[in-house]
Amino acid sequence: MNQAIQQQDALARHWKRLYAPIATELAAAETLLRAELSSDDPFVDQLVKHAYRLGGKRLRPALLLLSAKATGATTRDHIVLAAVVEMIHTATLVHDDVLDEASLRRHRETINARNDNEASVLVGDFLFTHAFFLASSLETTFACQTIGQATNTVCAGELRQINSRGNFALSETEYLAIIDAKTAELCACCCRLGAHYAGAAPQEEEALVRFGRNLGIAFQIADDMLDLVGDESLMGKSLGTDLEKQKPTLPLIRLLSESSAAERGEILELLTSKNRADAQQVSVWLERSDALRYARDKARHYAELATEEAGRLPASAARDVLLSLSELVVSRQD
Repeated sequence: MNQAIQQQDALARHWKRLYAPIATELAAAETLLRAELSSDDPFVDQLVKHAYRLGGKRLRPALLLLSAKATGATTRDHIVLAAVVEMIHTATLVHDDVLDEASLRRHRETINARNDNEASVLVGDFLFTHAFFLASSLETTFACQTIGQATNTVCAGELRQINSRGNFALSETEYLAIIDAKTAELCACCCRLGAHYAGAAPQEEEALVRFGRNLGIAFQIADDMLDLVGDESLMGKSLGTDLEKQKPTLPLIRLLSESSAAERGEILELLTSKNRADAQQVSVWLERSDALRYARDKARHYAELATEEAGRLPASAARDVLLSLSELVVSRQD
């Protein structure tokens, strides 16, 4: 575990170096986030502070702040919104851990493992509602409207994924639509907020929205691959939950689509088995097929689309970081 934590610390330092152009703003957002995630009640305070520690790369607030700096300048509104989007993201993580029955995130116990599902659901609700309270403190309603629309899309995406469990006839197109909603939508929202509150030109704002959407899709495809073949000690969170919950992710969709009728029958028998060891045998099929390579190439495709969009922006240190993120989300191991 010590080695895993050291690796995690090294990765955290890497992300921190990458975020150098927004270091001051990100630190201010972090300070605000810590201050807001508190309560006068000791029990509630302990829970929300634990939720704060479950966060990781701060990718969403970074996207918001980088989008602002790539198209203009950051303001106090950006600091507030950076804290807001991280609260929303953390709320989705807390709720996801309940849905996946996960016990570990960022090398720490999840709230549902540490307490119970009831506490987790309510902590997620606390984060959501407080995020909207903070967003409402801005002079215009644009942020609340944009975030409200995005979070509705995210929730609908999660519901669609629940409905797809066990549906191993799910198409690649349907899968991409689900991850577009449940993951990419919030990334696109962050980019829109950053650009809008920096006074970006409409074409720059839309380019950043497309950047965030394509980056989010690439990120989720890579995340789904890591859930199947990642290193749990390095990632610090429960893996294999997609198989346990019978979620048809891109590697599985590809594997099944390229298998013969007989092979498909064998694979489906493993996927639907109540024995966890049987489900884990699917990894053998994945390794000897082109499914993982196909999924990785698809993630790279969306990362390249994100790169094209960021390339439309004026040259700046912030734009360079956005370009780096396109590659990093595909090659990451955490």
